[in-house]
Amino acid sequence: MRELILLRHAKSSWDDPRLDDFDRPLAPRGRRAAPLMGREIARRGWLPEQVMVSAARRAWQTWRLVASVLEQEETAAKPEEALYMASPETLVEALRRSGGHAQSILLVGHNPGLETFAGRLCGAGSDEDAKEALLDKFPTAAVARFEIEAGWAELDFGAGRLTHFLRPKDFS
Repeated sequence: MRELILLRHAKSSWDDPRLDDFDRPLAPRGRRAAPLMGREIARRGWLPEQVMVSAARRAWQTWRLVASVLEQEETAAKPEEALYMASPETLVEALRRSGGHAQSILLVGHNPGLETFAGRLCGAGSDEDAKEALLDKFPTAAVARFEIEAGWAELDFGAGRLTHFLRPKDFS
């Protein structure tokens, strides 16, 4: 059984209108939420073997704050341009291509693609309360955890069993 953890980047700042969307940093609320969610990921033992992160500044900052509180040596991650504002189809392809033999992957991305991907990944046996919350809204710094039976190369929509959907407001 494989584990996929989807993390939407934490709340970003719109304070500097001169910045391109790609370069926007985290807002103070995001800098608080990211380690909060990292501690919850660690508390539950969801420690990824592999991490895939959008190259956008806010996604990378989110991962660095999450990684700083995980109870493991920092998992190597590199920014991936293709994950910036990626469509659900692009996310599936990225996981198929990069998943390899990892048992657990954490992917840090953006809406609307991440939310749509998560909704379409939900298959048989998904937790109905978690699915309802996910389909209602996938807010910043939220985490969706899936169990995947197939290998990453065979990943497709409907192949995941959503087990948890966690939002920062659940822990603050």
